Amino acid sequence: MNKLFFWSITSALAGFLFGFDTVVISGAEQKIQNLWGLSDGIHGIAIGAALYGTVVGALVGGWPTDRFGRRATLLWIGIFYFVSAVGSALAPEVVSFVVARFLGGLGVGISTVAAPLYISEIAPAAKRGRLAGMFQFNIVFGILIAFLSNALISGAGPNDWRWMLAAEAFPALAYSAMCFFIPESPRWLIGRGRREEAMAILKQSDPSATNESVAALANEIAHHFHKNAGGKRPKFWVKRLRVPVLLAFLIAFFNQLSGINAILYFAPRIFEMTGLGAKAAMLQSIGIGITNLVFTFVGLWLIDRLGRRALLYIGSFGYIASLGLTSWAFYTGHHSIVPTCIFAFIAAHAVGQGAVIWVFISEIFPNEHRAMGQSLGSSTHWVFAALLATAFPKMVSLFSPGTVFLIFTGMMVLQLIWVATMVPETKGVPLEELEEKLGLS
Repeated sequence: MNKLFFWSITSALAGFLFGFDTVVISGAEQKIQNLWGLSDGIHGIAIGAALYGTVVGALVGGWPTDRFGRRATLLWIGIFYFVSAVGSALAPEVVSFVVARFLGGLGVGISTVAAPLYISEIAPAAKRGRLAGMFQFNIVFGILIAFLSNALISGAGPNDWRWMLAAEAFPALAYSAMCFFIPESPRWLIGRGRREEAMAILKQSDPSATNESVAALANEIAHHFHKNAGGKRPKFWVKRLRVPVLLAFLIAFFNQLSGINAILYFAPRIFEMTGLGAKAAMLQSIGIGITNLVFTFVGLWLIDRLGRRALLYIGSFGYIASLGLTSWAFYTGHHSIVPTCIFAFIAAHAVGQGAVIWVFISEIFPNEHRAMGQSLGSSTHWVFAALLATAFPKMVSLFSPGTVFLIFTGMMVLQLIWVATMVPETKGVPLEELEEKLGLS
């Protein structure tokens, strides 16, 4: 197996655990509420616990990624996932359940900082979109496997929800073992003066490169580190970084204001609102996973061909049409089209925001600020994900589903305007050259 591909797929498997952990709760959430007699408010906190952990993980994830290295951070992510899976499955009451899910959320949050960043730093520019996009592919693959796992385990007994949550322990162990066989990021090594190690890894990542071209790339990376940091600890909140900071914040903000995580978390409940029975709603959720997987393939095939900006356009138009029709269907009672509209929404997300977000954030910051920039984008994403997941049960009890989906539609109109007026194209541009394109040099 090509070494670059193995390194990328190993790192991207953190995304598989992210997707599995995010969605596995959808099959258990109503059973947990009934078992422990939770109010809507407490239930929202319990189900959102992983997201609160994800926010914290995303906020602090830049620190271990820079301090201890990308590789060590990726390894610890797997350990967090394993402990969380076992702890939440064995939880005797809601407090210990919340703690275990919070720990898994830490793993999710840190993974969205470390994994796409690591892949973007080891990948040649021409392959960066596809390889970094593998993180998103693994997210949706994990989502599909979680939906399938939940459907297979559902009905196995009164404690079937515990087995749903415990299933994550097995891929977490496998991922952790694979992390021992990946190298450190060459850009991280050069930033710490370990040039010879970095050049060996750069050569392995692109065997066709000559020794002279590898040395030239190492020189360019070192030059940018020295020019921008000057041997000092780089400051993040400076005027020079205002463009990438705003871009990272807004792409993450709009990602969640589409309603994507709320829909994934509460997919069976949404389908039950249309009149489907519980088992049929669970099976429809598998359709979400399959649609997500298929169209993520499409997004990854297009991302280095059409570019990031074009995919965001496609996704924006798809969001507006699918969410608008879902709102209309709930308002008018045409519930039969809701599953189709939700599948169309998932397809638009997979081709657009889903394929682009983690790649784009990992590209737009200078080397010495990349971990902190990834942390900013990731934490913004998860703050709004946590708020929506916590508020969604209350939203659908206070407002009609049509109104909720209309709000999401309006936010996607704003996203379309943002893409048209602010988003630059980053396709095929070496990371160091992007600094000049964004006016950061």
